[in-house]
Amino acid sequence: MTTRRKVLLGIAVAYFASLFAAVLIFGFARNDNDEFAPQNEFKLDTWIDLGPFSINKAVLYLFIAAILTAGTMLWISKRMQAKPNRVQTLVELLYTTMRDQITRGNMDDRMARKWFPFIGTLFLFIWFSNLIGYIPLPTNTEHPFTIAGVEIPSFAIYAATANISVPLVLALVVFIAYTSEGIRAKGVGGYLKSLIPAGVTGFMAGFIFVLEIMSNLMRILSLSVRLFANMLAGHMIILFMSGGLAVILGVTGIGVALLPIGLVLYLFEVGLVATLQAFIFATLSAIYLGGAVAESH
Repeated sequence: MTTRRKVLLGIAVAYFASLFAAVLIFGFARNDNDEFAPQNEFKLDTWIDLGPFSINKAVLYLFIAAILTAGTMLWISKRMQAKPNRVQTLVELLYTTMRDQITRGNMDDRMARKWFPFIGTLFLFIWFSNLIGYIPLPTNTEHPFTIAGVEIPSFAIYAATANISVPLVLALVVFIAYTSEGIRAKGVGGYLKSLIPAGVTGFMAGFIFVLEIMSNLMRILSLSVRLFANMLAGHMIILFMSGGLAVILGVTGIGVALLPIGLVLYLFEVGLVATLQAFIFATLSAIYLGGAVAESH
């Protein structure tokens, strides 16, 4: 038997042994749950009230993402070497991906030079926001614990991008950016005319114009909801698979059985979904910017 098969067999034996032990200890008795509500994990309790503004955990995560976006790039830019190390090699790969595949791949070089800082910042900010959303931080003020008489919030995972307001604001910024760029390049009349394909006239031209206006407005929803829904769904699935479902149903054995699946989903979300959603949002933003100044629709 190969080493790989031995390891897999050992993991399987340990899994079923722990499941069997959980059944022996806790049985299949059902305990009613009157306290745990999964939706409360995304509830934004006000920490500091500043009148029209307030500080809560979403603001904290946005602040951390902004610091990481600016801080890491400034720190790395001052430590670039002629012979790159592993960190610099990874950063250069990320840089070329943002510059060549996302930005230059969807607009001409002149425009890419102008908008690359925006697209790159957008990608990094969303990427960092998604990634730190999978790091447990003491943000759950609803279920605190006490150490030496000091009340400390429980550790929990939360992503600011799982709150619809954050992706919606980012989508609005993108909408304003590409609309302004299109008007700057073609003028108001020229930009509106570019929404209608060449050769289309009469009633059909008016019909398509209305559809294009609606399509541009729907981009705001598509950009924001895609990011929001994927991050929210990912966190909810991890929550359920990592014990939430066991608490809701009141059956401990379910928690033991689903915990490995929760771990796999967690690694999948961190390793792929967080980066993929940032890539999609930035790429679509670059496509919209490039399309706004294109000569033909």
